[in-house]
Amino acid sequence: MTETELSIRDKLLKQDKWLFAALSCLIFTGIMTIFTAAAGFSGNGVAYSSRQLFVVTVSIAAFMAIIAIGHEKIFEYAYPIYFALLFVLLFTLLFAPKSMGSHRWFTIAGWGVQPSEFSKVAVCLGLSKYLSRNPPITLKSYLGALLLVFPIAFLVFIQPDLGSTMVFIAITLIALFVAGAHKRYLFTTMVLGVLFIPLGWNFLKEYQKNRLLVFLDPGIDPLGAGYSVMQSRIAIGSGGLWGKGYLEGMQSKLRFLPEAHTDFIFSVFSEEFGFVGSLIVLSLFCFLFIRILIAGMKSRDARSKILVSCISAWIWFQMFESIGMSMGLLPVTGLPLPLFSYGGSAMVSVLIALGFVSSIHISNIKLYKIEA
Repeated sequence: MTETELSIRDKLLKQDKWLFAALSCLIFTGIMTIFTAAAGFSGNGVAYSSRQLFVVTVSIAAFMAIIAIGHEKIFEYAYPIYFALLFVLLFTLLFAPKSMGSHRWFTIAGWGVQPSEFSKVAVCLGLSKYLSRNPPITLKSYLGALLLVFPIAFLVFIQPDLGSTMVFIAITLIALFVAGAHKRYLFTTMVLGVLFIPLGWNFLKEYQKNRLLVFLDPGIDPLGAGYSVMQSRIAIGSGGLWGKGYLEGMQSKLRFLPEAHTDFIFSVFSEEFGFVGSLIVLSLFCFLFIRILIAGMKSRDARSKILVSCISAWIWFQMFESIGMSMGLLPVTGLPLPLFSYGGSAMVSVLIALGFVSSIHISNIKLYKIEA
């Protein structure tokens, strides 16, 4: 049997329906939580949840577009996409207005765009293509992969955006491991990274240092950086086993919890739905990761395997960090909870990434049919 090109309709019908069901449940739950969180700090949950619903519509359209085009064709433009995002990041750093102490956003038609979120997609594509052609079994190819990621990671770091920089580190290490890098290279890289921490401390902004210090002891700044962490812990703890009920959370309604609709949205959800609801959300994320990993393990294309590993590292790290900082178990970095937090750029970029995963899933089905 010879391979035939699937029509767009066939591709959409053969996408991973379980993956789409999991991400749909997470998105719907996120919109519900944004409504209740925004009803507290702004008094208008309808406005924020409606804007997020529009963003979700655009994101799903992008998800479907990636499936329709196919990851194989987009891989041909991996490097141009990478350099385009590198240019946009540089432009943002030089010309974007300063907002909340950083140069991360610019506005298009009244909507804020954060290029660092889309640069995660560009790094995943560029790194996957490079490592599939240059396996990191030699020092030259290994260093080449690090040099590929460094320009974007550096520009994001000096915006400043420490959280997204950490995401790039996670993506790179996992990609190198999956691509077959020697353990001594990986070990040396991690040791040098740890040794660099004292030097890197001097490059952090004052508020970033405070966030890291507050992680060790929230009481050192109870009215500043430690306030959010303590209120977040109170919100999660007060939810108990079953939660206080939807729209009944007090920490967000009485405006005790800052950034309730973005950074600490998991705290809002936990207060209202308790331990049981939180466990269900974590189970949905775990199921989503399983579907992502299955797509990668079934693929026989090195590029696809590495791309799936990059995407899973990205989403897993952000989920782990966002929930961890809400519970006070990890430093506050401001990373959004994927598919959950309010924000357009983050939602669109994650749906684009999951579109690649679903496209790889479809190519696996085509391969099995050919071999049959």
